[in-house]
Amino acid sequence: MTRVEHEQNERKGRFVIYEDAVFAGEMTYTWAGTGKFIIDHTGIEEGFNGKGFGKKLLEQAVAFAREQEVKILPLCPFAKAQFDKDKNLADVRY
Repeated sequence: MTRVEHEQNERKGRFVIYEDAVFAGEMTYTWAGTGKFIIDHTGIEEGFNGKGFGKKLLEQAVAFAREQEVKILPLCPFAKAQFDKDKNLADVRY
């Protein structure tokens, strides 16, 4: 079973994914003002690659952006590639 948790403080945050209570990866971000955040890193632990965990993390980040009515600047290469591929994410892209 996988689960994603969201941790944040005033300026930074991360979405963390676990599989069977084992840390499997994270997507980190930094707020840039009040209207957008920058996804700056996505990392999946060895042994968890190829399971779609990066996409699950991005789905959570996008859902969070939509809830908060803010934009995402995808600087991380993985996130940028997903935004470039999926036009359904255009509404939250900065």
